[in-house]
Amino acid sequence: MKLLISTKSIIRLAICTSTIFITSCNQFLELSPSDQMSGKTFFKTENDFRQALYAAYNPLRVVGPDFYTSEMRSDNTHYEYNPGNQGTAIYMRQDIADFTYNSSNDYSASIYTKSYQGISRANIVIGRMEGADIAAEAKRSIEGQARFLRAFYYFKLVQYFGRVPLYLTEVVNEPDAFKEQSSVDDVYAQIIVDAEKAIELLDAPKKFPQTGEATKGAASMLLAKVYATRKEYAKAISLLKSIETMGYELLPKYEDVFKTSNKNSKESLFEVQFKEGLTDGMQSDFIYTFLPRCYNTAPITFGVASNNTSNTGGGWNTPTKEMIAAYEAGDSRLEASIGIAEGTYDASNYFKLEANKAVTGYKAPAGKVGVPYIKKYLNPHVNPNNTNDNWPVFRYADALLLMAEVYNEMGNSQAALPYLNKVRLRAMPSAPAIAVTDQAQLKDIILHERRVELAFENHRWFDLLRSGKAVEIMKANAVWMKANYPYLSSTSYDINANKLLLPIPFSEIGVNPKLEQNPGY
Repeated sequence: MKLLISTKSIIRLAICTSTIFITSCNQFLELSPSDQMSGKTFFKTENDFRQALYAAYNPLRVVGPDFYTSEMRSDNTHYEYNPGNQGTAIYMRQDIADFTYNSSNDYSASIYTKSYQGISRANIVIGRMEGADIAAEAKRSIEGQARFLRAFYYFKLVQYFGRVPLYLTEVVNEPDAFKEQSSVDDVYAQIIVDAEKAIELLDAPKKFPQTGEATKGAASMLLAKVYATRKEYAKAISLLKSIETMGYELLPKYEDVFKTSNKNSKESLFEVQFKEGLTDGMQSDFIYTFLPRCYNTAPITFGVASNNTSNTGGGWNTPTKEMIAAYEAGDSRLEASIGIAEGTYDASNYFKLEANKAVTGYKAPAGKVGVPYIKKYLNPHVNPNNTNDNWPVFRYADALLLMAEVYNEMGNSQAALPYLNKVRLRAMPSAPAIAVTDQAQLKDIILHERRVELAFENHRWFDLLRSGKAVEIMKANAVWMKANYPYLSSTSYDINANKLLLPIPFSEIGVNPKLEQNPGY
């Protein structure tokens, strides 16, 4: 069964998994109409629990493709500046990329609220599963997936926001809704508990392509990332070695990984699921956000026009020239990942796209300009803003490179090389294998390899954090950005340790007086 659930089902489940209460003289009136589904009557069958579980997956469609708060805060991407269109939503997205954001930013707030939405739904499934009269095997699978999701959402939250409240049970009354922030160590401790339980309960993939549900491989990769972040390297290695035994493989060609015909393939450990369609809300559209802001995308999108109107939502997560230059000569990942759209601009700053060119040289003909865009998610589709691409979260290549990173951090650089070269030589079969064993040099090489292999998959920001070099690298990037993007303000790219965390959303602090803002905001 494919892991897909429509918007209508989400709305229905939201009603079923909510406790509605009205306060009056300290009394709560619980509304459970007998002629409709409610939280009291819904959780009876395996199908009920699976629908509730899939509702817990749904916020991944925001939290998974979190490119505004991750990729655009790294040195990989920026945006097309459009002085003629500077509304509030535009400013907020630009502010994240420019490090000028504040606690009222809607895009960072959405990661916070959507993560807690997923956690709330996972809590309901986990809590009500205990007394469920369903088959033991189904019970294990459903609880394992819910535990994975709760761990995943909290891992996102703690990396982005630091100290956050821990909600581990269904909220059924007002006092339980307002908690203080837990320490970072306590949040990580809970992530580890949930991920370990998920690994215990879930099975490795039984066949490929997979269904899209979380597996033992996904949970093992999540926990390995946690341990690598916490510098518990021996534990990370043990988990990564276990992943090697689960049937995953690199696909022969890098560009094949991102074809929609290869969704949930042997290289995939976990993907956020989308499906092309017209009315059910299951489609993806992020490629249109990444394409240039232009009158018509047809020259790029296989003849599919943007409803014969301008692609006003485009121009985000745009690869920088420095990112393009990071690829070595002969690296097939460059052309698979980045395209150059050639054309001209008119007075309204709309791009008149004329052709789609490969990256080579990044030189547009005289009188034209070349706008880079992310190409790896561009696949044939029928309707504009309605695509069939999943979002990759964990890939086997990521696991292999993490193995190389962890071995090197443990001081065993020689053991790191086979994993590094396995990934590198797929993209550059004729290149010499890396043989460097100096730990500091190899750390930089592995960090670079992760950058070009996992570009535009939202790993770079977290890799910089884990490396301990985020401030150093982003300060150097700030100098380059200000030299190459003259419209940046004097306050942009003011990088310091405080900016490594996002602010707790103002809207959350406004309703929960127990929350404290992160330093520097």
